[in-house]
Amino acid sequence: MTDLDFRCTGVRPEPFGASPTLLFDLRIEELDHQPVHAVALRCQIRIEPAQRTYAPDEVDMLGDLFGEPSRWSSTLKPLQFAHASITVPAFTGTTHVDLPVPCTYDTEVASASYFRALARGEIPLLMLFSGTVFTGRNGFRAEPVPWHKETSCLLPVDVWRELIESYFPGTGWLRLRKDTLESLRRYRSARALPSWEQVFDELLASAEATRAKGVE
Repeated sequence: MTDLDFRCTGVRPEPFGASPTLLFDLRIEELDHQPVHAVALRCQIRIEPAQRTYAPDEVDMLGDLFGEPSRWSSTLKPLQFAHASITVPAFTGTTHVDLPVPCTYDTEVASASYFRALARGEIPLLMLFSGTVFTGRNGFRAEPVPWHKETSCLLPVDVWRELIESYFPGTGWLRLRKDTLESLRRYRSARALPSWEQVFDELLASAEATRAKGVE
């Protein structure tokens, strides 16, 4: 049976993508010296948040995902990042391919919220592989990629920030319920505020003033 070994040797932004996309450089080696005609490869990528440490400013930004730091021993569970697929062309021995992985800046998505909270360092990822290998010296046969095939990968925080900044410079996305958005529109219209930034600035200032008054 064909025995494939997977390694991720680097991650970089896709410079010409229509949407934010990371390219994972995969090194694939066939360990039994069998010719590979093609691989229909699927990959599930998970974030392993327990595999790194966090600065105090990062801890403050992760409460919505993991709760109070005192509970992190039980709440710091893996997060789903992405599913990706690619067709690997024929090779013998070893080959390198780029696996394109779309990214989102939607703050409702746990992975984007996690990435956005990090200021520095690297993001530990686990890549889980499946799919079909087409191989055979004298003929042609299809074999499954075993479910236990996986590899670890470190995504530099700066790479993700560079990617998102190139598509959404200085901005972010926030999804709201329709009734909440309508209430905000009425608030903005009643005060003739020229931008959504001013709506949120005014609401935040009001909330902070109320909080400070309560402390007194």
